Amino acid sequence: MNRVERSKDKFNQLFGEGVTAAHATDPDFQNILSHFIFGEVFYQGNLDDKQRELITLVVLATNQTLPQLKAHVSAALNVGLTPVEIKEAVYQCAPYIGFPKTLNAINEVNEVFKMKNIALPIESQNTVDEDNRFDIGLAVQVEIFGDVIAKMRENAPTNQKHIQDYLSAFCFGDFYTRGGLDLKTRELLTLCIISALGGAEGQVKAHVQGNKNVGNDKETLITAISHCLPYMGFPRTLNALACVNEIIPEN
Repeated sequence: MNRVERSKDKFNQLFGEGVTAAHATDPDFQNILSHFIFGEVFYQGNLDDKQRELITLVVLATNQTLPQLKAHVSAALNVGLTPVEIKEAVYQCAPYIGFPKTLNAINEVNEVFKMKNIALPIESQNTVDEDNRFDIGLAVQVEIFGDVIAKMRENAPTNQKHIQDYLSAFCFGDFYTRGGLDLKTRELLTLCIISALGGAEGQVKAHVQGNKNVGNDKETLITAISHCLPYMGFPRTLNALACVNEIIPEN
């Protein structure tokens, strides 16, 4: 199949038969979009459609492109993602984009779930409590980043040590420890979220190394960032790829 034929097949798989409203008003633009995203990008690299839709969801949530997010929640269900996996991907955004934007995204997810008669709330994926969230979160942090965490905590100014505690207990304790998605998936999604933010190249580099440490190879990272391209544009994509190449140089 050529890319036009592939795009039609992939679009129908994700969204069902039919055409978008934009075909009536902006057919040239919609054709460029569809042929590129669904005829080329979806076929580049080593990720499956479930992984691609999880990435799409978190980038759309980060960008707050909520109508498209809503459409891709349905697409995510159509390719076999569970409600738990979809919710956990969106929840994973919170430490990086903040609670208000994450709540906006959750609202869109819930609207789709209600339309499809998916009962809310879905089952809890929490695995920590008030007594252990810090210790378990710190352990996950160290598993991902290694000895640098101890140095980072030690070198933090006294009036900023609470931020390091928040990182361990909140970001890694409250979110990375949850069920529904494994550690490799959460770390890959985090890389995509931070790449989509723009201006966070220091954190992108750290999470490139984190991804490598948990077993996501360079090909996987390049594919994931390439998949983000239609949703975040070339500047942020090229910046993220530069970070990947700096941390994991070409042979």
